[in-house]
Amino acid sequence: MQKILSYPLTIIFFILFGLVLVIFHPIQWICLKVFGYNAHKGSVSILNWFIMRCTNVLGTRYRFENNLNIPTNRPLIIVTNHQSMYDIPPIIWYMRKYHPKFVSKIELGKGIPSVSYNLRHSGSALIDRKDPKQSIAELQRLAKYIEENNRSAVIFPEGTRSRTGTPKPFRTTGLKVMMKNAPSALIVPISINNSWKLLRYGKFPMGLGSHVRFDVHLPIENKGNADELIAQIEKQVVSGVKTQ
Repeated sequence: MQKILSYPLTIIFFILFGLVLVIFHPIQWICLKVFGYNAHKGSVSILNWFIMRCTNVLGTRYRFENNLNIPTNRPLIIVTNHQSMYDIPPIIWYMRKYHPKFVSKIELGKGIPSVSYNLRHSGSALIDRKDPKQSIAELQRLAKYIEENNRSAVIFPEGTRSRTGTPKPFRTTGLKVMMKNAPSALIVPISINNSWKLLRYGKFPMGLGSHVRFDVHLPIENKGNADELIAQIEKQVVSGVKTQ
């Protein structure tokens, strides 16, 4: 019964989602070209708040647990598991004061209203998975950018999303590049639960009634042996993921 109900609600969701992307595309352009970085960043934060509201049509609820006083005057490397594209809007919205930038595949830099424009113009890294040299150069650029501007980079070390919520082993190369090139960055592990349920049936129809939860863990200083640090980060992230 729930899956049958999800068909009309998914159609409504995609209509609203598409409208939000189309409306915010020129808003982003105006904010960036006329008013500069801060206005553009603000428009992107509001865009992602609206994307979250679109998912409310599907009965999606969000809980973002962050009781920590994470400083805003130093760069952050935010490390999290990856369950769906719907992981991204809550991170952008709830971590907005840290100016989050993303490590994303290069294909997303074209053809998607609002999303592609933001990825190309916000400072995020667009990596070509088939070109290791280009990928490493982009990660180095992003790391140096957050180091110089006290902003944050979000990386999903699993490399691809988990379709069942069960975390995949971390791929360490990208994270090591980020840590090396942003040596003063504080590493912030986050565990994500249940966003995979939005795609439990695939891209259509969407899953209903998902309670998506984000848990921010104690930050870790970027000091010491990289392999040991990454193992510690992975353990923290995985410890907060509840597989069902």
